[in-house]
Amino acid sequence: MTTSGQHNTLPPTPSREHLRKAMLAARRQTDPALIANWSASIVNHLLEAFARSPGQHIGFCWPIHQEPDVRAALAPWQAQGAQALLPVVTAPAQPLSFRPWSPDTRLEPDQYGIPYPVEGPFLQPDVLLLPLNAFDKAGYRLGYGGGFFDRTLASLTPRPLAIGVGFEINRVESIHPEAHDQPLDWIITETGCYRPR
Repeated sequence: MTTSGQHNTLPPTPSREHLRKAMLAARRQTDPALIANWSASIVNHLLEAFARSPGQHIGFCWPIHQEPDVRAALAPWQAQGAQALLPVVTAPAQPLSFRPWSPDTRLEPDQYGIPYPVEGPFLQPDVLLLPLNAFDKAGYRLGYGGGFFDRTLASLTPRPLAIGVGFEINRVESIHPEAHDQPLDWIITETGCYRPR
């Protein structure tokens, strides 16, 4: 299955910071009910593409700023024996660590206001579900500028399967990738899923 959608109209070579701000604004200005519908579609596409859990330890991100909420995809995989993991920032400019998550896990906000598990063992993910502030057909994503996930993907051996989850309103021609940017293995939006070239 492949996706199709309108590319956003931006200056020919926007700075990454301009692009990040424009894409965040587009998502924040979208009706929350529509965001919820799109998230449900992404969950459906995830479970169609990966009826069997894509890995044993699946890292995901707590949804903030109207990001896709993929928590509903985790329960079927957990029923198959997989563990869901949430990222933990242990130090600035370092790869992320991950702790197990279930609906009854005690969470507290980190320095960025993002909930994280306050206890539990650190485990290495073999799959990462990554939110997309912007993404392109080559499979590159734009995050919030901290570089946490790029460092994490580059540091883990074996490299986790990187599945980007985002909305078509954040698809662009190019994010203007830099040397440190890590490409995605899959991109899944409300319209479907595909493997980037």
